[in-house]
Amino acid sequence: QVQLVESGGGLVQAGGSLRLSCAASKNIFSMNVMGWYRQAPGKQRDLVALITSGGTTNYADSVKGRFTISRDNAKNTVYLQMNNLKPEDTAAYYCHARTSMYGYWGQGTQVTVSS
Repeated sequence: QVQLVESGGGLVQAGGSLRLSCAASKNIFSMNVMGWYRQAPGKQRDLVALITSGGTTNYADSVKGRFTISRDNAKNTVYLQMNNLKPEDTAAYYCHARTSMYGYWGQGTQVTVSS
């Protein structure tokens, strides 16, 4: 079992920045993929960004050039740096980790961007 704890959400004005953190209870080097998803009220949960154990990254088109995902294996933590935030980025952000057999979710952290 792996516990994921997100932090760093909050209220920010449009154009501002936030950095989300996802701390894992186990060595993230063993995770095939770690990622960030988001879910706005009444909408489905969508992929924002992911990073593989080899360091390959992938982003949703809507955040390319604004968001950066990174991982610190020594701290068992994955980050999401979010710049030039827009009101449409408002959502609950969830960390996800996947091994070859299981997937794990964090409890989520709220990001609200005011116009």
